[in-house]
Amino acid sequence: MAVSDEIQQLAKEWLRLDRNPATRQEITDLLASGDEADLRKRLASRIEFGTAGLRARMEAGFSRMNDLTVIQATQGLVAYLLAQHGGDPTGLSVVLGHDHRAFGSLSSARFTRLTAAVFLHKGIKVYYYRHLVHTPMVPFGVKALGATCGIMMTASHNPKADNGYKLYWNNGCQIIPPVDAGIAAAILDNLEPWVWDDTLVESLLATPGNEHKVEDPTARMVQAYMATVRDLDALVSMRDRNRHVPALRVCYTAMHGVGLPFIRRAFDVAGLPPFFLTPEQVHPDPDFPTVAFPNPEEGKGALELACRAADLHQCRVILANDPDADRLAVAEKQIPRDGSAPYWHIFSGNQIGIMLAAFVMDGYRRKYGASTKLGCLTTTVSSMMIKQMAHDEGVEFEETLTGFKWLGNRAIAMETEGRADKVFFAFEQAIGFMCGDAVRDKDGVSAGVCVAELAHWLAGHPDEAHPHTLVEFLQSLYVKYGFFASNDGYVIEPDPKRVDAIIIYICPTERLLGRLRPSLNTICLQIQTPRRT
Repeated sequence: MAVSDEIQQLAKEWLRLDRNPATRQEITDLLASGDEADLRKRLASRIEFGTAGLRARMEAGFSRMNDLTVIQATQGLVAYLLAQHGGDPTGLSVVLGHDHRAFGSLSSARFTRLTAAVFLHKGIKVYYYRHLVHTPMVPFGVKALGATCGIMMTASHNPKADNGYKLYWNNGCQIIPPVDAGIAAAILDNLEPWVWDDTLVESLLATPGNEHKVEDPTARMVQAYMATVRDLDALVSMRDRNRHVPALRVCYTAMHGVGLPFIRRAFDVAGLPPFFLTPEQVHPDPDFPTVAFPNPEEGKGALELACRAADLHQCRVILANDPDADRLAVAEKQIPRDGSAPYWHIFSGNQIGIMLAAFVMDGYRRKYGASTKLGCLTTTVSSMMIKQMAHDEGVEFEETLTGFKWLGNRAIAMETEGRADKVFFAFEQAIGFMCGDAVRDKDGVSAGVCVAELAHWLAGHPDEAHPHTLVEFLQSLYVKYGFFASNDGYVIEPDPKRVDAIIIYICPTERLLGRLRPSLNTICLQIQTPRRT
């Protein structure tokens, strides 16, 4: 089948620019087979850079994640940064991290090395996490190191062939408009590769005397991050108030991701008992062999092996991170009093959110006192039970658009504007939680420590009338603040044009204002029952 002249010209341009033999071969083979449809999908549009950075399937094409599009995006970012600083790279720096994703010749690690080379080419210092890190280490590193920006190569819980380029600004938050538009325009002005080198950053690291150019800050940043986890744990922990703490067993799964070493060390610095493992899923594996989608939000299907391991070790609580460990799912074993069969209750993101909000709020109040103005946030697709809690407790509350880019930036704004002295918590129903202020983004590790502390405290509470399980604690919050329910789900639509059409149909005003540009649309129905007084 003949390929149109338009597509042939696009393929010719791709082959002129691309220097990766494997992805060049992909386009060459598609030309030879005359696959116009696949070539058009890959070449006729460009991958769009937005507030979420980049995210797409790893394969050849202008609309995909690959060496060329990553280099082009980075060149646009670097050009934008230099333009904002008068063309002088002095004092500019970037924190780079990556997960374990790999598909064919493409991988998160390779994309990170290529990205480092672009920054180094323009004289910008690179803080390069040489080995795997969980996503929160990048925004944490940006703040701790005073970096200009940070990039994490990860597709979080997407299918295995996907990857992403997640950008954080100098405040440690994901970017928001108009920064994204400025970078997107700069990308289009810098499509010709400046440099294509996936060995430069490693060779500079291996050569003494290059510390002013590149540095691996992993050891000191992990130590600093764990110190904040220890401080957060000291703030929320109530275990020392229990005289007799029964053995509460916790089971953990990393969902084939990078979370294990970080949450294991976090439990250790917090003084929490070690957890049991889901052996098939705790080590990084880019094939994600035991799950259709590596997303613990999927529920029973994704947590089947964790439930099996937890039953084997007689664990009451399951903690599950997504592959880049910025999200947290929680399940608890229920033993009905009527003698019926035990079962696992998998908490929704909204349920975990209100439990953490109440628990962390109490910790902040114990430490800082009633005179400190506290603040919390959630997004418009999440349960408003936290709003009711904030109202009843005299806490400042704000509702934002979807995404932690808004939650993180607004948390900072609430403090700088004087609305709150300390924003202690934010969450979104898609199992993302920000506990404390060390990371202004979702963090599945610090959230996991807080849930474990809550579960241990409840299990050992000496008052028989007090809740002793997470489910009982949740029920007590319903009684206190009112009963709230939600029924939410998601639909994956890979075609951006169809997503645009759906958004215009559902919410034309928001779309025209350019405030919504999702690649994954979430619709949330909330049913709220007022509290009886």
